[in-house]
Amino acid sequence: MIGSIESLIIDCPDPRALARFYSELIGAEIVGYDADWAELVPPGSPRPLLAFQRVDDYNPPRWPSQDVAQQMHIDVKIDDFDVAEAAVLALGATKAGSDTPTFRVYLDPAGHPFCLIKPED
Repeated sequence: MIGSIESLIIDCPDPRALARFYSELIGAEIVGYDADWAELVPPGSPRPLLAFQRVDDYNPPRWPSQDVAQQMHIDVKIDDFDVAEAAVLALGATKAGSDTPTFRVYLDPAGHPFCLIKPED
């Protein structure tokens, strides 16, 4: 092993706003932010899981087109699609289509795709 994952860094136009969105989505705590950077720590973890970095002239992905690639996406495991969908839409997500029995695709407020997933275990 060469190393381990420290955190996932997500480019965006407003780090604090996107950190608030993901804080509500996954129940993580915002542990630091400034105009250019914000970090989230999940419950019980000693270090950041997600960090958000401000990018000047940010150009969001165009899912599902590859004109501007996804750049990253996060899968969030849920129990009930309808309840979870209502909650993410209320946080500022938008629906991006691709409803299947196991996942639904949304865009966060900065345009990054993420999926609500309900695996058929």
